[in-house]
This record gives sequence, C-alpha cells and structure tokens, in this order.
Amino acid sequence: MLSPEDNDRLCRTGPGTPMGKLFRLFWLPAMLSSEVREPDSPPRRLRILGEDLVGFRDTDGRVGIIDAYCPHKLAQLYWGRNEECGLRCPYHGWKFDVNGNCIDLPNVENAENTKRKMGITGYPTREAGWIIWVYMGPPDKMPGLPGLEWTTFPESQVSHHRWLQRTNWAQGMEGEIDTSHVSFLHRSNSPEHSLPPEFTYYGPPGPVDGSPSITLKETNYGFVYGSRRRTLNENEFVWRVTQWLVPMFCLIPNRGYPRTGRAWVPVDDYNVMTFGTCFNADRDFTDKERQILDAGSFFPPRLQPGSTRLDDGYIIDTWLPVANADNDFLIDREVQKSGNYTGIFGINEQDRCIQESLKSIPGVRNGGLVDRSRERLVSSDVPVITARKQLLKLLKDMENGIDPPQASRPDLYQVRAMADVSLHAVFDELLNERNDYIMSLAGS
Repeated sequence: MLSPEDNDRLCRTGPGTPMGKLFRLFWLPAMLSSEVREPDSPPRRLRILGEDLVGFRDTDGRVGIIDAYCPHKLAQLYWGRNEECGLRCPYHGWKFDVNGNCIDLPNVENAENTKRKMGITGYPTREAGWIIWVYMGPPDKMPGLPGLEWTTFPESQVSHHRWLQRTNWAQGMEGEIDTSHVSFLHRSNSPEHSLPPEFTYYGPPGPVDGSPSITLKETNYGFVYGSRRRTLNENEFVWRVTQWLVPMFCLIPNRGYPRTGRAWVPVDDYNVMTFGTCFNADRDFTDKERQILDAGSFFPPRLQPGSTRLDDGYIIDTWLPVANADNDFLIDREVQKSGNYTGIFGINEQDRCIQESLKSIPGVRNGGLVDRSRERLVSSDVPVITARKQLLKLLKDMENGIDPPQASRPDLYQVRAMADVSLHAVFDELLNERNDYIMSLAGS
C-alpha cells in the first residue's frame, strides 16, 4: 500500500507537482504523425500533464504544440485558421507560429512592439518513429529522444495507435507490469475466444501455473523481470520477460512478431493517453497483420476516432474505445460461462474494465485515481512495488537537486521484451543465454 501523501506524489502530474516536474524532463509522445500528416491540416485539441494545448502542422511542415488559448480574450485556437505558417485565432485574427510567437495582430494599430509581448507557450517537438514527441521541461535540460527500437523503423514496419483511458496514468502503467493477472483476466476456454496465433506467447500456452515465479533485476533504466510458469511438460517453462523504463514506458513479452510496447502519457490526474505500438523489426507488416491488429482483440482495442469531454468540460481529439464503462464493456455473460474468463472481447477491453472501475480516493469517480492506501499487495506485485519505489526515489532525488539520469541517456532504452518456452528454470541462466536479444540490440 501507499500512504495518501505518496499516492498523490506518484499520481498527480499537473504543473508544479513533483511527478509533473519529473515527466517534464522527458520527451513524451503527444500525437501520431498521421493526425496532422498534411501541411495546414486541421489542428488537434490536446491535454498533456494537465495543460490544454493545440497541435498543428504549418505550411512548411513544422509541427507546433502550443497553448490552447489566444491570450487576447482566451478564445480556443482550435477554431482557428491554419494558414501561411501559423494558426490564426478566428475571433480577432491574432496569429501564432509553431513556437507560440505572435506574428500578426491585425486589429491593433502599429502592432510591431505589441506583438513581441503577446506570445504564448510553445513546446519543442520532434518526429521519430511516426510519433510526434513534445518536451515540456526547462530548455537547458532538454535531452535526446528515448532510443526505443522502433523509433528508427519505416512506417511500413510499425503500427501506432493512441486512445483515451479514463484512469490516472499510474493505473494503466501498473496494470501493464502485473504479469499474474494474465492467467486469469485474459484466460480463454475456446479457440473462437482466444487471441490470434500470432499472440500465442502473450497468453502462455497450456500453463498449469496461475502463480508465476517472478525474478526482478533493477537496471539503470528501470527494471527487467522474468515471470516463470510451469507447463504440462515438467521440464519446460513459459518465460515472459518484461521491460519497464522510467518514467512510463513498458515493453510487453511476445515471441518475435509482433513486438509491442506502450507509453502512458498523463492527460490529467484522472485520464491517461495510451500510445500502443506494435512493430516488426525484420520486415513490413502484411495487410492481413494490420487487419488483425485493428480488429481489437489485443492492443489497440476496438476504436473510433472522435472528440470527448473531460471531467472539467475541456474537449480533446483522440480515439475512443468502442467498449467502455457506459456500455459495460459489452460484457456477454454467456461467453463468460464457457468462452473466456470475463465475457469481454479483447485484451485491452478486459484490462480497462478493471482499471476504470477501481475504487478511487474520496471525491473522485471510480477509476479516476485509485486509493492505494487500501491495497493489500502480495509477492506477485513485486514489479508494481518496485516501480513505485523507483519513481518516489527519483522525486526525492529531484528535491535534492539530482535529475533523473535516464532522461539524459537515450541509449538505455535500446532493450527488448521476450516470451518463450525454455528448459531454463533460473532467470539468470535465461538472461545470460538471451542477453544480446533482451538487454542490447547489438548484433540482433
């Protein structure tokens, strides 16, 4: 469990909060490049770390992520005209470039000096791996982009999605690194309700072990852990090797294709944007493979593009899960009897039905910000406990003037997850045998 004070420190990421300051020292996924693929295309409403923002691509192809509001009368720039290298507010014509500089004040006489005083917040952006990244921290501490494997791949080898999850960011991240729930929440009893064959090693085949043996090794980027399950063959074990990378990146085990990972980017204290990536390191995706991914049985869930109103009324543009709390995640009680464990269709939909209904702190809707002071954790929760301890220690270090070293070491993120059947019963032995594959991309 966590004290209410530590729970707040872990979960709240708005401006000025300890965790918000930590997140702002890292480059964060903000949008998919495809959302603003064309110059002068429509802007996108965003909220990141509690800040209302608008993203757009200008006439020259540069991407801006700037304050959502014109400083004149606080009109939303989303309604503006994206033209001639700037976003123009439709109320009085004030215009801002990708850096937030005010470049035109058409309703002000002799406006040259006034323009210089009317700039708004504009954050640095970069594009890598077909993702638009944003840096929201101090300019003098701007690091390199995290060196995740897929960031250098052509678009034909990656599949990106983003969608809103109505929970605090930590709930999504912690669910990702909880391996024991896979044996229950994602269990299926019939082929028609099972994952496609490509994802066999996400849900271990034929395990007889619902209480995996977990060995965790802390690293300079976060940690790697192996969960070992017995199979029907007493001499073989299913190993799932998961990577957790500060502050919220997760690499999820599977056998070769497709390699997957998620980033959990706080929208505000009660919502998180999930960035899901599947990639193939060796070849292009086939059309069939993309169709399987888009069908929603794994990650992403079934999605529809749209806009949605957050708890305080602000609207963002994103993708929204078809199965959600308002329709009980489309649970089918007959399927629950004989098809799968939950009666809910897909892996992420099963995860969200739990995470979006967890008991929250007083005054917050269920799922918004879980009350960790009431938890009773056990040995299978070691990864979650370790992530919390590491993050809280980083906050303490920052208060003592020590920045998180991971932010300035993009190379640390060049690791992989893995799942396989092995004769090794000891994690160190497996790790030594697969070190080049798991812990370093050199030679892979």
